[in-house]
Amino acid sequence: MARPSARLELVCRRPEEIPPGTLPEVALVGRSNVGKSAFINALFGRKDLAPVSGRPGKTRALMFYRVEGVGRGFYLVDLPGYGYARVSGAVRAAWGELIEAYLHDRPGLAGLVHVVDVRHPPTADDREMMAWMRHFAVPHLVAATKSDKLGKSRLASHLDAVRAGLGLPEAAAPVISFSARTGAGVEAVWRWLRELV
Repeated sequence: MARPSARLELVCRRPEEIPPGTLPEVALVGRSNVGKSAFINALFGRKDLAPVSGRPGKTRALMFYRVEGVGRGFYLVDLPGYGYARVSGAVRAAWGELIEAYLHDRPGLAGLVHVVDVRHPPTADDREMMAWMRHFAVPHLVAATKSDKLGKSRLASHLDAVRAGLGLPEAAAPVISFSARTGAGVEAVWRWLRELV
């Protein structure tokens, strides 16, 4: 099956710039420096679709990627990473306002991909995001990135720690082991996205 294509169509830095939804949307959430840009690039088999930076907190806007090749198309919306301490309180507040403006009452929001780093236990911010998704009953998937950094035996125990840290029973939202470097988990994520949209 051919891999869907995507292009960056819109960048919104302020709540008033968020457009009315015309297609289903899947939001990508996660801590700063968790590998969301690498995740996007791996999904589409590209290196340059989403800019990858060694500087956490670089994405300060909502990035709307128009995806073609799945149904009538959808938007993958990359939200600013949360939990990054090395920016001013005012910048963090502006990010929070932007994220909240997008997530609340977004009629076209079909689901969320929650990106976590499998090497580390979920943070308080990760747990807060999971609680929000549960409260609003938004379909969601957990993508545990950087799985290639761990051996098989360690990976299994770390995935268990992610589930436990987020309070996920086995039957809850799926947790997919993902590696942007090796491509592990890419097809599993696409299966979930196709069913969702």
